Amino acid sequence: MDHTVFIYVTNFSAVTIMMVLGWAISLVKRNVTIVDTLWGAGFVLIAWITFALSDGYFYRKLLLALLVTIWGGRLSLYLAWRNHGKEEDPRYGAWRKTYGENFWWVSLFNVFLVQAIFMWAIALAFQYGMVSPMPVTMTWLDGIGLAIWATGFLSEAIGDWQLARFKSRPENRGKVMDRGLWAYTRHPNYFGEALIWWGISLMVLATPGSLWTLVSPIIITVVLLKVTGVALTEKIILESRPEYKRYIEQTSAFIPWPPKRRHDENSDESCREGHSA
Repeated sequence: MDHTVFIYVTNFSAVTIMMVLGWAISLVKRNVTIVDTLWGAGFVLIAWITFALSDGYFYRKLLLALLVTIWGGRLSLYLAWRNHGKEEDPRYGAWRKTYGENFWWVSLFNVFLVQAIFMWAIALAFQYGMVSPMPVTMTWLDGIGLAIWATGFLSEAIGDWQLARFKSRPENRGKVMDRGLWAYTRHPNYFGEALIWWGISLMVLATPGSLWTLVSPIIITVVLLKVTGVALTEKIILESRPEYKRYIEQTSAFIPWPPKRRHDENSDESCREGHSA
């Protein structure tokens, strides 16, 4: 077997085993939310297995492994803290109601193994960058990619911190978070995660024959927008908090953008101007 293929197969096997173990724990706890914590950790596992087994340019391998570890480690620790002692995430709770008694085995495929597949596919970019022996120096693409990664990391980390701080205050219970980064995008954390993978993939483009690795950021962007991220999250929020609709009308879904002014604010300003005249 080709050594590069061996590394890919080893990584896929490792994250599959990790997810099966996570599924077993979820059966005991009757809560599959643990899969969210395993998401970032799985990428870290892939990164260091690839680092250990590959013969690529050492400093690029090390940089990619560290960037994935910083991102994945922070995300997993944050989600473990956020979800500790909490009920099952509403996304998974809805599936549990749909599948009823069959959810225990359906969750292995629909929740855990499908995420193992996505995890491995998204990680293909940095796996390829770490196994490639060329170039034997850092390039301008590495610099731009690192800057994009840093922007994405800050967006995700600050967005998570702002939301956690907002929710920790009793007076904000039931309210919609529309401050800080959340005033410019409804999902600064998802936008940040997408940027992280575009940054990593740009760094990998410095290696020969790597154009195909753009499939990685494309996959994560589609997943965040259409599958488990924006679409599913907002559907659940709207079912429980109809006032979220106003926030949707005012605020960009993904890419940060100045918020639209509310109609009632415009009306109030017109009244004030008319009164002044």
